[in-house]
Amino acid sequence: MLFGVIGVFISASIITVGSWWLFPKLGFVGLTARDYLAVGTIFSSTDTVCTLQVLHQDETPILYSLVFGEGVVNDATSVVLFNAIQKIDVTRVNSRTILQLIGDFFYLFSTSTALGVTFGLVTAYSLKTLYFGRHSTVRELAIMVLMAYLSYMLAELLELSGILTVFFCGILMSHYAWHNVTESSRITTRHIFAMMSFVAETFIFLYVGMDALDMEKWKMTRVRFYAYLSSFLNQFTSVHLTASGIGSVLLVIEKSNSMSPILLHSQSDCSLCFGTLMSSFGSIVLLILLGRAASVFPLSAFSNYMNRRPQRSPSLTFKHQVIIWWAGLMRGAVSIALAFKQFTYSGVTWDPVNAAMITNTIIVVLFTTLVFGFLTKPLIYYMLPHRVIDKNDSSVGSKSPKEDMALPLLSFEESVSTNILRAKDSLTMLIERPVYTVHFYWRKFDDTYMRPIFGGPLSSPPEC
Repeated sequence: MLFGVIGVFISASIITVGSWWLFPKLGFVGLTARDYLAVGTIFSSTDTVCTLQVLHQDETPILYSLVFGEGVVNDATSVVLFNAIQKIDVTRVNSRTILQLIGDFFYLFSTSTALGVTFGLVTAYSLKTLYFGRHSTVRELAIMVLMAYLSYMLAELLELSGILTVFFCGILMSHYAWHNVTESSRITTRHIFAMMSFVAETFIFLYVGMDALDMEKWKMTRVRFYAYLSSFLNQFTSVHLTASGIGSVLLVIEKSNSMSPILLHSQSDCSLCFGTLMSSFGSIVLLILLGRAASVFPLSAFSNYMNRRPQRSPSLTFKHQVIIWWAGLMRGAVSIALAFKQFTYSGVTWDPVNAAMITNTIIVVLFTTLVFGFLTKPLIYYMLPHRVIDKNDSSVGSKSPKEDMALPLLSFEESVSTNILRAKDSLTMLIERPVYTVHFYWRKFDDTYMRPIFGGPLSSPPEC
């Protein structure tokens, strides 16, 4: 929560202020105050999948948990913050506006979380007590899928955050409802949701790849309006031309009592437009690096200070902090979705500035995914030299067909039994670690009141 919530606020603030200061100096003008705030949230959403594929959960369970937990909370927080920005009045930005933004954020966050928790508990209780659907894989799976989808739809209907609602609904289902279904339902559910996740992820990246080849957006970023501008001129009462720099003209079109400025560039200024686009892209990447560093390293120092007692959790070393910082540099599907929601109308835009921001987002996602993602494995192997698992180890044992069905989506290099051993070791390491304060009392409350009602085995926490 520290990196996923507070870190998003820090990163979004730096990206917003930095883009507001840098873009006009680079010749990139035309964004409103709401656009700059949206840019901060768009590029604060991280994609940590690449790092999670390289990290070894059994060797660094705490680091793996931090990266994974931040990844899921970060996306939800970015979406909630983006929705809160859409509701504030940006015509007068002052301290009251900032307080309103924070209030809207916590309102959306708390209500969406409460809705997701409610649906998760209702699903778990229904699967445990109701006869309908019991011992039927089809019905048990249908109940879980439909309840999760219903929570998302209800959240969107109430203008809350659907992604945050379904996220917490899924957490509660995995914690309680998962233990109330048959083993065949667990195996089927694992495969179905893994398939749905893979298809959705493939679709979004195919969409991004095809949209990157959309020549209309690239033409729009060169700001050549001459083809369609003449069709609009007859609708306006007067046209004023004002000099606005070398090779460009500011066209102010008046219609009744409204005025809208449009920046035109001459045919000979195409290189300047391309240079401006690349400069804005470079500035965004730089702000992502700075914003990520400003959120990770201070928050890690604060976490180490709070856990400075010897019996508490091990502190985050500098190498761990570098890996956490690097893990949050990649941008993914959430950034694309938020950019299209902010800068397009039904996926289409005729505004050159908005088209440039869409193009910038696509370039940033592709660049960070390819370049930073490619360097992730060498960086982690350099920072954290890991031991090689002996595939001929007799302790691994032989695998069974049941294990093959129960654990899908395994790596090609490791057997099912190896992954079972790693998963059990990791789980044991996390459970046997002593817990304190909030975690200790939550486990005690969960075992005493929640699990007997909603299902699930007792965790049997060690004494503090």
